[in-house]
Order: sequence, then C-alpha cells, then structure tokens
Amino acid sequence: MKTPELKDTININVRHALNEDIGTGDITAALIPEQQQAIARLICREQAVICGRPWFDEVFRQIDPEVTIEWHIKEGEQVAADQLLVTLTGSARSLLTGERAAMNFLQTLSGTATRCHHYLNLLKDTQVKLLDTRKTLPGLRLAQKYAVAQGGCHNHRTGLFDAFLIKENHIAACGGIHQAVETAKDMAPGKPVEIEVENLDEFHQARDAGADRIMLDNFALDLLQQTVELNKTLTGNRPELEASGNITENTLPHIAATGVDYISIGALTKHCEAVDLSMRLTEIAD
Repeated sequence: MKTPELKDTININVRHALNEDIGTGDITAALIPEQQQAIARLICREQAVICGRPWFDEVFRQIDPEVTIEWHIKEGEQVAADQLLVTLTGSARSLLTGERAAMNFLQTLSGTATRCHHYLNLLKDTQVKLLDTRKTLPGLRLAQKYAVAQGGCHNHRTGLFDAFLIKENHIAACGGIHQAVETAKDMAPGKPVEIEVENLDEFHQARDAGADRIMLDNFALDLLQQTVELNKTLTGNRPELEASGNITENTLPHIAATGVDYISIGALTKHCEAVDLSMRLTEIAD
C-alpha cells in the first residue's frame, strides 16, 4: 500500500505526533550544546517483523533534514532479538527530540505486522485470506492497514466510504435483507456489497438478493462447513464467504479448514502489542 494518500497520511500522522510531543519546544534537549553531533543506534529487543520505516524517517525529516538515516533491515523484514535496525547521525538535540515519536510509530506498526505474521503462520497450508477490520487505533487507520499488509495479511474496506458492509442494524432499518442489498446496488453500482448473516435462512436471503460477499457471523463450526458446501452447489450467483466473530488462535485453523474464502479478525489491529525497541546515543567528538 504505497499511494499518494498514504504519503499524505504519513506527513499528517507525524506532524500531529510532533505537535503533541514537542509543543512549544523540547526544553530537555535544549540542555545540550546546539553544535553537538551524535550517533544513535536503534536495536530491537525481541524477534519481530519491522514495519513503519516511512513514519520513522518522516519524523526526522520534519525535525531536521540534516539527520542521516542508515537502515540495516528492509521494511517488513523479520529480525532477531538484539538486532541493529538503523543508525542515525546528526545533531544530538534533533536525535533526542525525535527519538520517542519515531520509536512510537515503529514499535506500534511493527507490533501490528508481527501479530499478523503470527496469525498467518497458523494457516500455512490453507488458501484462506486473513482480513483486518475497522477496529484500528484512532488516527492510524491507514498506518495499521499498511502494517497488516507488511505482516502478510490483507485489508478489508478502508472505511465507511469504499464498500458496503450491511449489518444487523442496517438490515432492520432498511426493512430486510433484500431491500438493503437492492438499495445498495442501485445507489452505487460497482461498489462491493457485503452483508452479515447470523443463520442459514439469512444466508439464503443474502445469496438470492445478489450479495457479492456474505459474512457468516459467529457461525458454529459445523454450520460453517455446511454453508461452505451448500454454496458450492448453488448455481447463478455464488458469493464469497467470510467468517467473523470471536475468532481465537485456537479456533482459527479449524475455521480455515472449512473452506471459507476469508476470515476477518479485529485482533490483528486492536490487540497489537508494541515491539520492544531501544536507542542508544554516542557523542561525536568535535
């Protein structure tokens, strides 16, 4: 995911992060002589998939374009504990001012990518695609979806604007499954229409209504398997099937084995745990 929109998002994410951190100025960094140069080395304290280099770089670009950044790993690369990630050279003030903001982005997005990589490894022998959801950190929607892709998983819709996902409350407000799907297709021809169902009767209604994808919400394992097999026998519209709802590491392989096309997991983004990073500064003698 490298688009002009993402580039703008990175710029905005970093600007906001620096505004809230630096405010009227870094008074602690001001204790250091303005001319003092330094080298900073950043290591990862644990095995992880590293993600967030563009945000990390942008922090120092906005603070001080004179800082040089030498990466020793690629974006999306899996690293070992205590591995050197990047070396920075420049003003000691600039390095220390940007340290926390840059590391916040890197450790958070690496945490997301690492979790995705872990879930993906549970499904090595299947064709199912793991999807993220909209359960992302506020303000970091595109950033976390970028990290999901770096971790080997896939993106669901970006937001409320790029695809229909008709859920229980939408169905009730629209007057039924057929009415909701029909209205969606009339309103925005060509946009994907997905609908969430909770039982086999609703599945048939959604399929007959022409839904492009059907989300099987909290289906028991045997019902999931039954629905997948039934979908194979249908003629005409054969929607894609997505499993969702209270999926854990233990149930994930069993759900994938049913043959669904997709599994959406909110935990890919909402349960991310920041990766442990450490930066050490060494002064450069005049």
